[in-house]
Amino acid sequence: MAGVSPEAARLQAEPAEPLVEVIGLKQHFPVRASFAERLLGRQTRWVRAVDGVDLTIARGETLGLVGESGSGKSTLARSILRLYEPTAGTVRFEGRDVTALPPRELRPLRRKMQIIFQDPFASLNARRTVEQIVGLPLAIQGMPRQEIRRRVLEMLDKVGLSPSHIHRYPHQFSGGQRQRIGIARALVVNPAFVVADEPVSALDVSIQAQIINLLQRLQAELGLTYLFITHDLSVVSYISDRIAVMYLGRIVELAPAGDLFARPLHPYTRALVSAVPRLGKRGGRRERIILEGNPPAPIDPPKGCRFYSRCFLPEKNETCRSVDPPLAEVGGGHRVACHAVAGTL
Repeated sequence: MAGVSPEAARLQAEPAEPLVEVIGLKQHFPVRASFAERLLGRQTRWVRAVDGVDLTIARGETLGLVGESGSGKSTLARSILRLYEPTAGTVRFEGRDVTALPPRELRPLRRKMQIIFQDPFASLNARRTVEQIVGLPLAIQGMPRQEIRRRVLEMLDKVGLSPSHIHRYPHQFSGGQRQRIGIARALVVNPAFVVADEPVSALDVSIQAQIINLLQRLQAELGLTYLFITHDLSVVSYISDRIAVMYLGRIVELAPAGDLFARPLHPYTRALVSAVPRLGKRGGRRERIILEGNPPAPIDPPKGCRFYSRCFLPEKNETCRSVDPPLAEVGGGHRVACHAVAGTL
């Protein structure tokens, strides 16, 4: 299990301006009312995919973002990058309010914020060569053709691919090689911030380790900052400096990686961590927590704690049902949104 990296430890000891700052971010998608609902005069309803998220990501760190499918992880990432226009809230990058920028001012900033997609099969254009795929972001920036080729060859070498691959097409590569092409495409414009959205979930376990190690090496060489999204806690514990746990559009726990696994506080986090195998000298049995029921629908989230219906803590009471718990500091950079744990009952 990875602890806090030297860079993250330095940032904690010497507070600095965050590279990315997210304040009250919301992303609601409209659901059109049915014919019967319109006859009854009901208005369009909203899926609250992201519903008030606060985050900071320090320069040079890897923030892991975990949660079950449908928790809002990918939507949050795309809203931060403004691939989706946020419903409300603010995203600052290097101190600039990204959410307020007009398209003309946003375009040059996009090269500093890139994304690696989950599916290396679907995210590459099957009709383009590797040179065209990796070089496309540079062509959009207006770079001369010879300079584009030089940069493409340089990036292929960095991600472990041969220069002879530039004329091949995606179907001629394995899944791991395709993901390396996707990584090269994201990094060819020298970004500062990279969203890795489930970048290894579609790969075999042995290949996953290679891609994770590649991402870590590139981070050290290029000074990258990552938002690493996954549902696999074994993976996120290895690569992350801090981990944010997301449930039904909200962050319910945020802590240094080592602390979160040694001392999970939110009942949802405890259930997730209980499912991670323990290996080596510190192995042994961990009591598995099985959550009952399904998450509430994001179209109609509970008024109070969103985890109330599945919570197994004996301390839960009417306050939990009716009052939304804030993400409160409990010491050592560990924050949790739980009345029982934070002592707000």
